[in-house]
Amino acid sequence: MPIKWYGTSDNNNPTYKHFSRIVNFVLHAMAFSALNSGLWFWQQIRHPWPHLSWFSEFWLLVLFGHLALVISQRPVQTKDESESSV
Repeated sequence: MPIKWYGTSDNNNPTYKHFSRIVNFVLHAMAFSALNSGLWFWQQIRHPWPHLSWFSEFWLLVLFGHLALVISQRPVQTKDESESSV
């Protein structure tokens, strides 16, 4: 089931901004997995690339940094909001 946003697309809404950051992270992770696995597959078939492990590790580090950024910027939920969502 795809992720859907049912609210209004207001950039001033902190929940919408956080949702947008999550979607951007998911796209980043999908690009990492698709391109990285393709590069490793291509290396195994034809062309050895001695620095591919460095490239993959650096990109994985950037991906973890992106995840940390998304988690650190999540909106703070007040007590009233948490009680109304139950």
